[in-house]
Amino acid sequence: MYQTYFGLKEHAFTIAVDPRYLYMSRQHQEALAHLLYGVQGGGFVLLSGEVGTGKTTIIKRLLEQLPENTDIAIILNPMSNVVELLTTICEEFQLSYIGDEQGVKTLTDTLHHFLLTNHSQGRNTVLLVDEAQLLAPEVLEQLRLLTNLETNAKKLLQIVLVGQPELNTLLSQPRLRQLSQRITARFHLKPLSLEETHAYIHHRLDVAGMPSDRNPFTPRAIKRIHHFTGGIPRRINVLCERLLIGAYGHNKPKIDNQILKLAESEVIDNLGEPKPSTPPTTWIIAAGVGAVSVTLTAFFMWLYASTGNPAPVAQVVQAAPATATAPTIAPITTSVPQPESQTSTPTIAEANNIVITSPAAQTDHLIANALSAQTRLLEYLNIEISSDNHPCWQEDSQIQCNKVKIDSWDELREINRPAVLTLTTPDKFRAYTVLIGINATDARVLSGENDQQTTKVVALSELGPAWSGEIFYLWHPPKGFTEALIQGQRSPAITWLAQKFAELDGREKPLTNDHFSAALAKRVKIFQRNNGLTPDGIVGEQTLLKLNEKLGIDTPLQPVYAN
Repeated sequence: MYQTYFGLKEHAFTIAVDPRYLYMSRQHQEALAHLLYGVQGGGFVLLSGEVGTGKTTIIKRLLEQLPENTDIAIILNPMSNVVELLTTICEEFQLSYIGDEQGVKTLTDTLHHFLLTNHSQGRNTVLLVDEAQLLAPEVLEQLRLLTNLETNAKKLLQIVLVGQPELNTLLSQPRLRQLSQRITARFHLKPLSLEETHAYIHHRLDVAGMPSDRNPFTPRAIKRIHHFTGGIPRRINVLCERLLIGAYGHNKPKIDNQILKLAESEVIDNLGEPKPSTPPTTWIIAAGVGAVSVTLTAFFMWLYASTGNPAPVAQVVQAAPATATAPTIAPITTSVPQPESQTSTPTIAEANNIVITSPAAQTDHLIANALSAQTRLLEYLNIEISSDNHPCWQEDSQIQCNKVKIDSWDELREINRPAVLTLTTPDKFRAYTVLIGINATDARVLSGENDQQTTKVVALSELGPAWSGEIFYLWHPPKGFTEALIQGQRSPAITWLAQKFAELDGREKPLTNDHFSAALAKRVKIFQRNNGLTPDGIVGEQTLLKLNEKLGIDTPLQPVYAN
């Protein structure tokens, strides 16, 4: 079919997991590094992520890199009770039961005997449980009990739990706190960024044999693919397959808006999203409201450009109530955010019982659009910005802009960077505020006019219900940092890392040059332990954020004192 038309040797976007098509983004590589560390140290390792984000990809690569002296049991279908789970584990390890009955004690004794024998023979034992969010709490507790067997140096069983985000919620239950405390490495896979989506599509086309001059995916098309799929690899595959078929059917060498609209309408059911079914009358009303919204937005953008003052949201949102909610395909994580549409459909907050009062004095910390909020943040950080010079959009910029979704104020405190928060007004319109400080009960946000740089304190109890969990923040990664740094690698970022530790320690000579040596790994672990991080010796974004704080490279959140 379309393969010959585009010069492909095979289907490029099949949803089957083919090892040749494995695309390891930076976060996938960082996740793999954490898992490899975890299975060597014993206890529990946790990998979570939305459906289709690449958990199976990570598992396959993990299995490929396990040492030869490793015995592994893989549970793909979680069991409903303890006996079934223990029986399946014994069967996966090809164990015969010591007793006649398959009771919990008999099966547990059998596994303990196997673990001791394996350890005496110098072998490691790993249990991997997929779809672990489906396990009952009592089954998870039994898994914890299996890890009680240990030597003075290590645990005899390493357990890898893989599941959807609900697994994190399950493990946060008080009765599972002992298990949660035994997790030595955890990683949550997020959707691909726009740049990663571009690389992912091109990687699959290259593997499938497409000539570079026959690529039908333009940068504009890829941007729309990323927006529609939310950066979920499996959804990207489904949509791109339909796009190629559509382009072939219409005899078009490039994918245009017509092909995109047709493909999106065809696959929206497969992506788990409802098709819009708005009556004609509603469309007419929506069109009228949309026209008013566009006109008002244009006016306030002009006002902002003329005076430098972002219009308070309370003045804008009264113009037109929302008529629809945007499809919630998945939270989008992107390293380089693009300008946000000024007429995008507002999202619904998780809790909508908040009250944002109308007086300007109480809403002057709210900003109408994301770009204006980002501009306020950049100005606060003394980062130069103009209409044609946004640091987040420059390829050679030394600033990394992150747009992520987090679950709690504690996570924001760990990131410890001033950030733009995405909020939702009672009228279901998006709003933004620039948070520059936080304590246990309050936040300090920017307010007033840009040139005044005034601030105000807002209670977290007020911000919390309106906050979607989405934040935008900036930091300065070292030059050459493209993936998590681990022992044995060579990179200009490692040279920077060694030099900065020499500065912290007051040494004239760094521990190494561009090679991640054992001495540098030891120094990294000490730094991580002293700063409340997992001492795994892996230098990812979390470690670099903390190091930048110590070096004064990035501006941290301010403390907020009671009035």
